[in-house]
Amino acid sequence: MRGDSDPEILRIGTAEREEACRLLSDHLSAGRLQPLEYEDRVTTALAAHTRADIRPLFADLPAPRPVFLVPPLQPWPDLPPAPPVIEPAPSERSYVVAGLLQIVLPFGSGRFYTGHTELAVAQLLVTLFTLGVGAVWPLIDGIMLLINGGTDAQGRPLRE
Repeated sequence: MRGDSDPEILRIGTAEREEACRLLSDHLSAGRLQPLEYEDRVTTALAAHTRADIRPLFADLPAPRPVFLVPPLQPWPDLPPAPPVIEPAPSERSYVVAGLLQIVLPFGSGRFYTGHTELAVAQLLVTLFTLGVGAVWPLIDGIMLLINGGTDAQGRPLRE
């Protein structure tokens, strides 16, 4: 004899009966049940043997319900496959040229070449207003471009 074919005929224990009584008490305090009706339902809950004996006690009441009466969650349907990730086309600009321009002409020229004009203008102004000391920034930026590559203004990776 298999008891798992119909969940309604599964026997319940003391913990389930006490949970049902506690929740009926919550419904009484919320004003959904009259005291006599509450007593009848609690008496029935304490004498219950299966889930089917408890279910009618909560049929006309909103949540909360005993956890064992809540239907199990249905599995998600098979989701369609994720769309393929489209890599951006590489830029027509070269990271070697950008890096060398940053090193040889250290005032943002490599960043002008890649299209990052705001960064290039900032590097130019820092270099001018610090009397050439600010050229360290474009110099380091050029070295980083040569080591790591970079992107153009549209976010496309620079080619070799």
